[in-house]
Amino acid sequence: MQVITSMARVLSLIRTQPFLALLGRRTMSLDRGAREVFAAAVEGVQPDIVIRQSLERQGNSMVVAGICNGKFPLRNNVHVVGFGKAVLGMATEAEKILGEHLVGGVISVPHGIQQTLRQHGKHHLLLKERSHIQVMEGAQHNLPDADSLKAAECIARLANALTEDDLLLVLISGGGSALLPAPVSPMTLQEKLDITRKLAAAGATIQELNTVRRAFSVLKGGGLAQCAHPAQVVALILSDVIGDPLDLIASGPTVRGPIYRDEVLAVLECYGLLDSAPASVKDVLAGLGSRQGVEIDEAGRVLNVVIGSNSIALQHASRRALELGYRPIVLSPGVCGDVRSVSRLYSLLAHFACSRGENTSKLAAEVMKLGPEVGVEAGDLRRVMQILEHDRTQGQGITCVLAGGEPTVELIGNGRGGRNQELALRVGLELRDLQPLVDSPVFLSGGTDGQDGPTEAAGAVTDAGLYKDAQKQQLDMLSFLKNNDSFTFFTRLSGGRNLVVPGLTCTNVMDVHVLLIPCSAK
Repeated sequence: MQVITSMARVLSLIRTQPFLALLGRRTMSLDRGAREVFAAAVEGVQPDIVIRQSLERQGNSMVVAGICNGKFPLRNNVHVVGFGKAVLGMATEAEKILGEHLVGGVISVPHGIQQTLRQHGKHHLLLKERSHIQVMEGAQHNLPDADSLKAAECIARLANALTEDDLLLVLISGGGSALLPAPVSPMTLQEKLDITRKLAAAGATIQELNTVRRAFSVLKGGGLAQCAHPAQVVALILSDVIGDPLDLIASGPTVRGPIYRDEVLAVLECYGLLDSAPASVKDVLAGLGSRQGVEIDEAGRVLNVVIGSNSIALQHASRRALELGYRPIVLSPGVCGDVRSVSRLYSLLAHFACSRGENTSKLAAEVMKLGPEVGVEAGDLRRVMQILEHDRTQGQGITCVLAGGEPTVELIGNGRGGRNQELALRVGLELRDLQPLVDSPVFLSGGTDGQDGPTEAAGAVTDAGLYKDAQKQQLDMLSFLKNNDSFTFFTRLSGGRNLVVPGLTCTNVMDVHVLLIPCSAK
């Protein structure tokens, strides 16, 4: 309901505003405008905000907004568990809303997060001294460890002690998998880590990794909901996975997931890990049986709701773009694939929008051909190009193309930087032939978690003048790209002015891409 209402408001504004006059306003540079649109996307998925927008107390009931069966009786019966990088802020807001009805809880959060929040002045995301929720820190360097294992054991004990009169509120965000390790006996945590690391190093897909994780975990793949039965379970989820698949976010601890021994064996055999696996792994596999599923009572006893996602962030970005006088259009929240293909997509869209018409058919064909490589549906590409073509014929205004997702980078060098900075650098290189134009397109790529690779930057802003600026400073863009050294490039270019450095964002719904195209650039 919240998502539908927000988008309806944006569409209503678009329909009712005198658009040509609205789009004609130029009150700030496009660089600053792109940054403001990105900031709005991040602000819209803050942990306390998403809880406040999705959870409310109505008398003696807890209501999950927008869910027809989302009303639950309150009688001092709510217990909270959570795991992930953003759940501390989520839990803090939930306790404010539920008050005395929240009687206890345990959350597993990253090592040092409380001190980090204090240092950055984010006190509103910290629990009060007399909170009923116990905070346990672990998973240093985003890896399961003894501390996160201890937290998982405490969460399992809490869930196992619940009755049918209890309500378990589960808070989940990105990073939750590492913060909820509970290997099936007799497997040790180290043995489970070794298996998953070897699979990842061998190139296993996220689906294959998840298949193995669920088989070897007590709490994942619906295990937590099983432990809590017969209590009512309500999971509020901040998604960091393309498409928001509930079984993949933190490996789906509240999502019924069948575990098939044959599938697990096939994955291990495919990557040559079965023969070398320790005896404990084989014991766990033998105990699975040929077809075993996690049994969860689905008769209204488990409710999973995504309350924050890349799509929701893009809706907030759209509203800010509209306020700035831009025409917003969302391409897709599921952009993926190699950054080279993704950068080519944005370059083609910019050239299509700025073309005088002689090459539009050829450019459109290239865009459509590229769609499957970058995870964008053909219908979405056609829709965006129709709007770009319409705006081009109007001859004024600024179109704001918004997208999100999680592209990938092939690491062939040893430089510093992440996928967002490299994507921005590649787009700048692709746009170099538009450089002579007075108002050329501006592109921003930023990670909503505030950090892009091993740097303090979340991403970068670029435009068609980047290539010429680099030449003036004798910076070879191709050399930096070959070394995956985008951060060093942007740092040397005008003292890092192009970098996006938002600081601690306290959230993560993947990346946001902003492409601002002035129609006067044709």
